[in-house]
Amino acid sequence: MKKKTVVADSRRKFIRNTALTAAGFFIVPRHVLGRGFVAPSDRLVVAAIGAGGKGADDVNHFFKSGKADIGFLCDVDDRQAVESRKNFPKAKYYKDFREMLAKEGKSIDAVSVSIPDHQHGVAAMAAMQMNKHVYVQKPMTHDIYEARMLTQAAHKYKVVTQMGNQGASGDGVRQLQDWYNAGTIGDVHTIYCYTDRPIWPQGVVRPGNTSPIPAGLDFDLWLGTAPKKEYFEGILPFNWRGWWDYGTGALGDMACHIMAPAFAVMGLGYPTSAECSVATKYIENWNKAYYPESGPIASHITLRFKGEKGKPDVELHWMDGGIQPSRPEELGANEEMGDGGNGVIFLGTKGKMMAGTYGVNPQLLPTSRTKEVKVPQTVARVNGGEDGHYAAWVEAAIAGYGSEKAKNLSSNFDIAGPLTESVLMGNLAIRSYDIRKPKGKDDFDYPGRFIKLLWDGPNMKITNFDEANQFVKRTYREGWSM
Repeated sequence: MKKKTVVADSRRKFIRNTALTAAGFFIVPRHVLGRGFVAPSDRLVVAAIGAGGKGADDVNHFFKSGKADIGFLCDVDDRQAVESRKNFPKAKYYKDFREMLAKEGKSIDAVSVSIPDHQHGVAAMAAMQMNKHVYVQKPMTHDIYEARMLTQAAHKYKVVTQMGNQGASGDGVRQLQDWYNAGTIGDVHTIYCYTDRPIWPQGVVRPGNTSPIPAGLDFDLWLGTAPKKEYFEGILPFNWRGWWDYGTGALGDMACHIMAPAFAVMGLGYPTSAECSVATKYIENWNKAYYPESGPIASHITLRFKGEKGKPDVELHWMDGGIQPSRPEELGANEEMGDGGNGVIFLGTKGKMMAGTYGVNPQLLPTSRTKEVKVPQTVARVNGGEDGHYAAWVEAAIAGYGSEKAKNLSSNFDIAGPLTESVLMGNLAIRSYDIRKPKGKDDFDYPGRFIKLLWDGPNMKITNFDEANQFVKRTYREGWSM
């Protein structure tokens, strides 16, 4: 694989540096290359940061596009990388993405980042600074500041970007857009997004006991930007999501999927305010439990967005932990709302519509209208739908920054950045709630009144509660920077 990537790199340099005329450049005709031959310049050499779990699934999708070579694999946990190393035996393997980029940068065209949330920002930025196109799993980053920096970096370094919320490329989202564009439900004023997550421990205290670090895992490297803390059994490979040091809770896991249709349909930007209520546990003597390191067992977030061009303001509700909105009266008693545990509902001045996770199974309400109402197709479909989300990024990266393919990606960072920031605003509201520590064991008013946070989006600042701004940008552990 290394030999092939070197050939590809040399070929690209040759085409780039060889002038045919003062106003043109040299293109190798396909007939010269022979029937069935794919020019090296028409393939993408991908390096995967995160080779197990979702990372393994991602690299398989890139390879299935038919235009990507998996040249390099990187994972801090050898156990998780077994499958990908078996599937791509010629790919060179690393544990530290910084070492991989430093040594192999010249042979890499693009980088996939599919690791715990707290490392997304630093890994993606390191690749972008080397002018590598990036595909980053949702949520795009752990912090609002990181999302803003990556969004700006995409243009600074002229790279093609995509976030891994594959439903953004599905036909369902586009059908919702078509209905809205046709005025079928009028002006949307309220949106409900809900999920049955978390399905991992949250609202719990961090274990006080430590466990031996498993063979093959470099835990210090896994911690990366996070504070230095001891390993405990169960935190890997999945339950890190519930701990603020590493994950972003139910919001980070599902909101980029479930809120994406709302952003696509409404063209939402930064929210103007955020507020929350959370479910807390009770301990002895009727005191409310305080677990500042872990997300809540359930939450209800309300984000408000300013209406554009005379449209009404939009109120977006996020509910997790199994909390759901009231069933629309137009929905039959035995009809499924969303996909059961998850979904999105739009309330407009002339009607309502809903969909499941990823925007699948879009329906007008009452559901009989779904087949009755015919509207023109105003939004182009993505070839391959959700699977095409990966292939579209590969093809756009080959076409290059500024190409129409890159501009038309469903979740490039110009789209994914504001979406991710809004998702993380929910977590900022939750964690601001947790700032109000109990005064004592008999303080039944803890955590006190709920706060409505006023958000200055362009300047990334809470304007009415300065203590909350500590969650906009983390302090990285020494030795790590973005």
